[in-house]
Amino acid sequence: MLRPQAFVWGARSGCPGGPAASTACMRAHPALGPQAQRFARSGTGLLCPALLLVAALAALSARADDWPQWRGPNRDGVWSEQGVIERFATRALQPRWRAAIGPGYSGPTVALGRVFVTDRQREPKQVERVHCFDAATGERLWTHAYDCTYVGVGYEAGPRASVSIDSGLAYALGAMGHLVVLEAQTGRLVWQRDLNREYRIRMPIWGIAASPLVDGELVIVQIGGEGACLAAFDKRTGAERWRALDDEASYSAPIIIEQAGKRVLICWTGDHVAALDPATGNVYWKYPFKPTRMVIGIATPVVDRNRLFVTSFYDGSLMLQLASEELAAMPIWQRRGPDEQHTDALHSIISTPLLLGEHVYGVDSYGELRCLDARTGDRIWESLEATPRARWSNIHMVRNGENIWMFNERGELIISRLSPKGYQEISRAKLIEPTREQLNQRGGVCWAHPAYANRHIFVRNDQELRCASLEAQ
Repeated sequence: MLRPQAFVWGARSGCPGGPAASTACMRAHPALGPQAQRFARSGTGLLCPALLLVAALAALSARADDWPQWRGPNRDGVWSEQGVIERFATRALQPRWRAAIGPGYSGPTVALGRVFVTDRQREPKQVERVHCFDAATGERLWTHAYDCTYVGVGYEAGPRASVSIDSGLAYALGAMGHLVVLEAQTGRLVWQRDLNREYRIRMPIWGIAASPLVDGELVIVQIGGEGACLAAFDKRTGAERWRALDDEASYSAPIIIEQAGKRVLICWTGDHVAALDPATGNVYWKYPFKPTRMVIGIATPVVDRNRLFVTSFYDGSLMLQLASEELAAMPIWQRRGPDEQHTDALHSIISTPLLLGEHVYGVDSYGELRCLDARTGDRIWESLEATPRARWSNIHMVRNGENIWMFNERGELIISRLSPKGYQEISRAKLIEPTREQLNQRGGVCWAHPAYANRHIFVRNDQELRCASLEAQ
């Protein structure tokens, strides 16, 4: 089962006591681990209360989590599930199921027992599509398509933004600025807006890419419209609630943090790192980070210990100190190398780095996995073991306990640990093949971020969506 059921005493077996009832209880509740099963089989009639305790603990440790938005439940690249494998048994992960889809850059999301992903078709006409699949079987449950001709958008494989799921609704933002909201169960259209037409978007060269952020009763998007780099809409009706900033749009997804006792919307635009009131759009502070060549901010801002870090392919890295007693920010350091092959600190392209205590871990311009001193930006070490050296070579990193799970652009899944001492690879397995629609170089790439949910991984290329189990046996 993808979603282990919580152990409820006597819910199906009655469980009045004794060995027969304990065994029946064990069979009725497959969420019990091996220890609880041995307990139930031991034959004493005093086991039911103890079995209840063990089962309750097992159910807690076996909690299954969804992945309902970009970078997970809290939009921070943390995967909290327990009971997952420590290393791979084989060099290739066998999929639990596979489903055909078209090309696109958007990572899948998982909620309500379903998987959501977007793609693009060019024939017989240009459309973007939102798909919904059964998470357990891969059965296609519904597809919603809408006309969408790409104009002035490079790298035309398909949509970039992951679908966000909230309160039974699916929020999809296309590369040309179509915001489409659907019932997650049925695919019925609830509301839609053509943001490019309505807000006169100054279209980024790679289209609209930042995944929608649902916060309270609002859905917030970064679009780069006139006087509306950011816009918020009533999540149920689509009515505009606020618009803010006249910046150009970047490709970086907004996040919510807490600063000085307030909830703060952080967005890295094409011109600033900005902090806003998520309810009103009022600007709390903004710090300039203008591009030297072109807007190319893709990585999501990361925050730890009142520090905020962003990194760009051409413009290097910026570390800000967030004031704890007021809504303000000041620079700690900013570093940039002379060019993309002679970089300083970190020049990421797609990969969002990790900010863990006094260290930054991230992927540089040509795939170099680096560790930096978070206090200064000084490089501590560099490794090319996790992904081959190539321009824009990518790794998506997710933290699960002490392990860092890496999905590289060759379609490999890596279990690793990162520390100031270096990169430690624990295990690696092939998951999916690279394809050429996203990048027609080096045999293709896998650039879409995977979803980790219900002790499974969900990943896509330009041809198919795959699900594989990561559950410990």
